[in-house]
Amino acid sequence: MEISDTPAPPGLLVEGLVKSFAGRRAVDGLDLRVEAGELYALLGPNGAGKTTSLRMVTGLETPDSGHIRVCGIDALVHPLAAKARTAWLPDEPLLYDKLSPLEYLAFVAGLWRVPPAVAAARADALLALLGLDEKRDSLCETLSRGMRQKVALAGALIHAPDLLILDEPLTGLDAGAARLVKDLLRARAREGGTVILTTHILEVAERLADRIGIIRDGRLIAQGTPAALRASHGGGSLEDAFLALAGA
Repeated sequence: MEISDTPAPPGLLVEGLVKSFAGRRAVDGLDLRVEAGELYALLGPNGAGKTTSLRMVTGLETPDSGHIRVCGIDALVHPLAAKARTAWLPDEPLLYDKLSPLEYLAFVAGLWRVPPAVAAARADALLALLGLDEKRDSLCETLSRGMRQKVALAGALIHAPDLLILDEPLTGLDAGAARLVKDLLRARAREGGTVILTTHILEVAERLADRIGIIRDGRLIAQGTPAALRASHGGGSLEDAFLALAGA
C-alpha cells in the first residue's frame, strides 16, 4: 500500500477577495489560509469586513473578485460541492419555531441528503452532548435563546462539515452552555475539522484559538498565535495588541 506524500489542502484558502457596497470596499484584497484541524479566530472592530468575508466563503455573498477554496474545492466554480463541506452559524440563527429540535435536525439532515439512520444517530448524539435531550420534542418557539443557539449549532454539525464557520457563537449562552460549545469546537478541530469563528470577546479568542487573525478595513493586518501577537506588542495583553493593530 502506497502512502501519499501530498499534503492535505487547507480547510480554507482565500486569495485577493474583494467586495464593495455602494462604491465602498467592505473587503479589500483579503488573503487568508486556515489549515485542516485548526481553530482560527477572526477579530476586528465593527465594520472591518469579518462577516462579509465569511458570508462570501459560505456562498451567501458573491465576491467582486478573488478566489475561495474549501478543502481544495474552488467554491466559485463548484459552489454546491464546497457548500456540502461547509456549515455556517450566524449570530442570529434561523430556526423553525413550529418544529421541535429533533424535527429541525431531521429537516436539516434531509436537505444535506444525510441517510436517515445516520441523521438519527447524529441527532441523538448532538442533543445529548449539548444538554438538549429533555427538550428534544419541545417546539423551538418555547426554547430560551441559549437553547435555540445550541439547536442551531447541532443543525450546523448534523452533516459533519469539514469547515465550520461561526459568527459570535457564544452570544446568549450562560457559562455552562458556553463551556459545552467551546469543548465541542475544540473536539471538532482535534478530529481534523477546520473551525473559524468571530468574536468580540478577546478572552475567548485567546483561550480557544490556535491562531488569531486581525482584520481592519477589509484586509488582514496581522495574524499569529495569541502568544506571538502579545509578544509583537511588548508582551502585553492581547487587548493591547488588538487595540494597537485595529486602531480602535
